[in-house]
Amino acid sequence: MSYLYETHLHTVQGSACAVSPGRDYVKRYRDLGYTGVIVTDHFFNGNSAIDRDLPWAEWVNQFCRGYEDARNEGAKIGLDVFFGWEETFKGDDYLIYGLDKEWLLRHPEAARWSRRAQFDGVRAAGGCVVQAHPFRAASYIRTIHLSTGCVDAVEAANAGNAPAFDILALRYAKRLGLPVTAGSDIHYAGDIASDVVFGVYLDNRMETIHDYVRAIRENSIAALRVPNGRWDSQGDVTPSLPVDIRDADDKGTWQDFWEFLGA
Repeated sequence: MSYLYETHLHTVQGSACAVSPGRDYVKRYRDLGYTGVIVTDHFFNGNSAIDRDLPWAEWVNQFCRGYEDARNEGAKIGLDVFFGWEETFKGDDYLIYGLDKEWLLRHPEAARWSRRAQFDGVRAAGGCVVQAHPFRAASYIRTIHLSTGCVDAVEAANAGNAPAFDILALRYAKRLGLPVTAGSDIHYAGDIASDVVFGVYLDNRMETIHDYVRAIRENSIAALRVPNGRWDSQGDVTPSLPVDIRDADDKGTWQDFWEFLGA
């Protein structure tokens, strides 16, 4: 038996680009056979819905409302709900798993982290960092930043991506020898449908978010829920933006992308 989880979900309480409150997702995912979801609202430097001028404790309390709304509804109907977030730097996004509200309240410095500090801080606290949709092209992104030394895994299947972006993400993860994840990056509960939502399968049911962290660190995700043909190349696939390859110290390497990829 395997257990299916949504790993990338935004609520209107925490993400300025989202439409649905946390509670609205829960029954729809349960009815599609999901065991649980991870709420990953946009964090301090991303498209957050929370006023950044608030005192830190109040900012955190408001930021967590979407997760808490979903968790409370999930407890009523039997869907497990876990907490994470998505942080942004220069158009590059990272999914953070394994830290909780109490940790955030004690660590306001998380709002000022660099990529390197984020990786070190999250790992030190027992969590993990996944680079989300690394090859996405959008109006707010000028350069693709590949954080090669500051991530534990790569989101290689994202429902909000064009398939070409996911093909590149999969090749990138293989080049680094990192685990891959899949998530819907969903912002509206009305979009939930069997042929739309993504996720990961685990062999064991998650008791806490640390079970997911362990699955990533041990590369033991059983399978991904990804529509058939998602990674089937339709000819040459190339990045649509300039690529900045960052090393373990978060410094640019100036390496040619195709040379780096081994193509």
